[in-house]
Amino acid sequence: MRNHTVIALIGMGLMLGLTGIAAAAGIKANDTGLSKTSVFDVPTPIVYHYKADQAGSSKLLPRAYLGAPPQIPHDITDFLPITRDSNMCVSCHDQKEQWGQKRATGTPTPIPASHYTDLRNAPSKVTDQLIGARYNCNQCHVPQTDAPALVINMFK
Repeated sequence: MRNHTVIALIGMGLMLGLTGIAAAAGIKANDTGLSKTSVFDVPTPIVYHYKADQAGSSKLLPRAYLGAPPQIPHDITDFLPITRDSNMCVSCHDQKEQWGQKRATGTPTPIPASHYTDLRNAPSKVTDQLIGARYNCNQCHVPQTDAPALVINMFK
């Protein structure tokens, strides 16, 4: 019990010391987060606009990195919410016969084989149905928008 008390006192002393160092260095509470405002402020969110293009009419953006899910290049307002029982994406993108084929401009990107493969239980078997949470497209894929980057990104 005495050891716990000593450790707690040392920990508190370190935290107070670090707080004092930050204050002495001139770091203000408003300079520690991304928003640079007080935690008590209620900011008004910035409104971003998603592309209103119809499916097949807009340009695909390059992926952020190898293996990144592609962004959705068209309006999905009428397709939401996407659920297991209501998934309008599958009606156009369920094109297994297009795997490995060169796509013509304006044709839907086929859902990849990985979305039909149970990577946990049968990693070499491709099924006829989407696996698990793969039916929830906008969990990974996001619509293209005019939103600027939140922070400077040097990732390559």
